[in-house]
Amino acid sequence: MTPIRARIGVLGLALVAGLAAPASATAAPVTAATATAPAPTVEERRLDGDAPREILRRSGFASAAPAFARGLGRADSYREARRLVAREGSALWRRAVDRVQGRGPARGDLSRDDDRPLYWARLGMTRELRTWEPGFGLSERQRAGLLDELERTSRGQRDIRLPQHGTGSGGGGKGVKRVLLTGFDPFTLDRDIRISNPSGAVALALDGTVIDTPDGPARVETAVFPVRWQDFAEGTVERALRPYLPKADLFTTVSQGRVGKFDVERTNGAWRGGFPDNDNVSRTETVPVADPASQPQWTTTTLPYEAIAAADTGRFPVLDNTAVTEIPAGGTEPVVRPDGPTPGSTAREGGGGNYLSNEIAYRATLLRDRLGLHGTLPGGHVHTPVLQFGPDNADPATGAVTDPEFVRNRLDIVAQTRAILAVAVSASGRDRS
Repeated sequence: MTPIRARIGVLGLALVAGLAAPASATAAPVTAATATAPAPTVEERRLDGDAPREILRRSGFASAAPAFARGLGRADSYREARRLVAREGSALWRRAVDRVQGRGPARGDLSRDDDRPLYWARLGMTRELRTWEPGFGLSERQRAGLLDELERTSRGQRDIRLPQHGTGSGGGGKGVKRVLLTGFDPFTLDRDIRISNPSGAVALALDGTVIDTPDGPARVETAVFPVRWQDFAEGTVERALRPYLPKADLFTTVSQGRVGKFDVERTNGAWRGGFPDNDNVSRTETVPVADPASQPQWTTTTLPYEAIAAADTGRFPVLDNTAVTEIPAGGTEPVVRPDGPTPGSTAREGGGGNYLSNEIAYRATLLRDRLGLHGTLPGGHVHTPVLQFGPDNADPATGAVTDPEFVRNRLDIVAQTRAILAVAVSASGRDRS
């Protein structure tokens, strides 16, 4: 989730023309009470590509959007539609988690660890909902509310169940640590529409699981976020995380970063660098947050970065990344600082760059600090290695949607992220004892 620069070396963007829009979920006469349905988004129009259709077919998720459309066609009021959207969004998230974690039939030959079926199935459902024209009339505000409900439920944001200390079972008893982890959708899809995001795969693989650590068991709850500037500006991160940070023992936002390396990002910056998002929208500005008058230029990790970097967690090296890019106090030009920001400087890149991975880390750690949890809640950002296809399958124009090395790389990244969490939980427990 970093911007185009040397530390990634793989991000490029060739913008493509929009594809033809599909038929709406159900047709109805346009009346005075019925607003004309908007067209599908840039992101939704990519569904008509060969790779998304193959991914949906080979995972058994091709039926999700058509079934959702049929349900919409039967809804005869906004209230009924809202119930349907909440139910079907939550069901899609649980279906994706269950598939990745090996529960129930795979319903296709695509490897179970794949995060992409959830992404493309969700887009199919949002496209149906966006272009739906019900007979009872639907205002722009109501449609926006339904789309928001679908986004939140299908991303696991309404499915977070951090256990209470001292109660429950199956990972809910006394001494069980509570971990919150977030991932992202695939991105840079105009460069390679086959792309998977290992952070999304991590979120699906770990949701609701219990990790054994030297400091005791840890229950992990997860959610995923869109790669869209506007959603972040509207507060999707804060709205999703605010109820749970005070209850958590540790949190980490996760995204895809550099080739061949994990990074624990020491510092996050308050700057958007403008790299296009999944709707091909750019934003170059200070990260927009509530109460900008008190907004800091930098926030810092409270994860035990030294312990994480020193541990043997898997085949990829793990680095404590301290570099930032700043405009020094009194200066006008950006300067790279290998050891972190200097006093009074203005942010231009955090350790994780200035794209949405830096922004989710900035927002989550700023929320931690504004809730008064800086000294008590370990939290920060981890960048995974770039998920690569095998060398014989690297060409997006001719390559297959999956290959053995691609699957192996994703499984190894997921396993190593789990091991990093175990180290973080254990080291944080020692730090607080």
